[in-house]
Amino acid sequence: MRMLRKGETSANATQSEASEADPLAPADFPPKDCLANVAAQAYPKSTGRWMMLTALVIVFGLTTAFFEVSRIKARETDTLEQETRKAASTVPLVDVATANAGPTFKSLVLPGDTAAWYRTTLYSRVNGYLADWKVDIGDRVKKGQLLATIETPDLDAQLVAARAELEAAKAEAKVRHADADFARSSYDRWRDSPKGVVSDQEREEKKAANDSSIAKLNAATAQVAVDQAKVDGLMTLTQYKNVTAPFDGIITERRVDPGDLVTAGSSASTSPLFVIQQTDRIRIFSRVPQDVAERLSIGSTVKVMTADGADRAYEGKIARTTASVDPHARTMLIEVVLPNTNYALSPGMYVRTEFQVAQAPSIEVPAAAILFRTKGPQVAIVKDGKITFENVIIASDDGDNVELASGTIKVGDRVALNINSQISDGDKIAINNDTPKAQS
Repeated sequence: MRMLRKGETSANATQSEASEADPLAPADFPPKDCLANVAAQAYPKSTGRWMMLTALVIVFGLTTAFFEVSRIKARETDTLEQETRKAASTVPLVDVATANAGPTFKSLVLPGDTAAWYRTTLYSRVNGYLADWKVDIGDRVKKGQLLATIETPDLDAQLVAARAELEAAKAEAKVRHADADFARSSYDRWRDSPKGVVSDQEREEKKAANDSSIAKLNAATAQVAVDQAKVDGLMTLTQYKNVTAPFDGIITERRVDPGDLVTAGSSASTSPLFVIQQTDRIRIFSRVPQDVAERLSIGSTVKVMTADGADRAYEGKIARTTASVDPHARTMLIEVVLPNTNYALSPGMYVRTEFQVAQAPSIEVPAAAILFRTKGPQVAIVKDGKITFENVIIASDDGDNVELASGTIKVGDRVALNINSQISDGDKIAINNDTPKAQS
């Protein structure tokens, strides 16, 4: 039996002795008592109590959080139910506007073209050469002012020959007049001679000679008239050697230079001399739709605006119409005349014409009052706190206001604006505010 060592327990001693007695016997590793001692040393009793307390705190916190969340959800559900019941029991609010009478006249803006009051292309009336021109493009001329002169050598020669023929015809007429006087006196003597002095045959011969001389005199006189007319015609043509302005205006084109050969006439093979336009008054031509043309009257005022961005506007009047509709475009040509004393407008300009078109009696409501449903366009009328839907037909829509062609809407009716699809015919509503009709 061995002595115990310092710090060695009896259990360790016993195990050691057993090992020494039987070296081959299995030994417990680690020993149970050792595990118990280790456990007792690693986890004291105070640690277990703290773990238990922590678990209880966690369980309590979770339980409290569960009940708090449940309470919040219950409160939110109750609030939602209250709001739902309140919304179900409250009538909807709508904005309203007043239906007014449509305009008596409505503006219609259409494109137009300017044209001169008069526009004339000047051609030569005689054949010749251009001697010189007195005016150029852009010059303002007066009626009768000389524009150019033409040299006409052929015409001058024809005039000289015609005058010579006229003089010869006058001389021939004088001879015939003398012959006629002699034949008449001879016949008078033979006619008044006593019977038996001259024979009847001689008397008849003198009578025939007198009649023949009278006829020759008449022919010579007629030839003088013919030659005189020829001379007068050529003299008239010589006046066209000077090209003059037919009216006050502006020279807008010049097509010839000195020395150019000019030919009489205005065919496609002849060249014009000048183009002159009178622009102290301007014509505006515009085409209006057929449904508008019948509502425009002669003398109505038309506003003419230029399209150059200068914001210039002029007032003219409808002067005339074609009184017929173009079968292709279904439009009527309208002519507007306006003064242009300061020459602000030029022919050929693009302008905008604003017509005041007479309108049939109609009702006008804001565009927000129009509803498009399965039955077509409708308007909701507010009367006695209830909604009533009325079918309407739209005549025109300018974006802000809608003009109604037909329906039961009357002037002064209050119409609802922007109502939702959940409101039905006959539902009660509350008016939010009275909105005045939007102005065009």
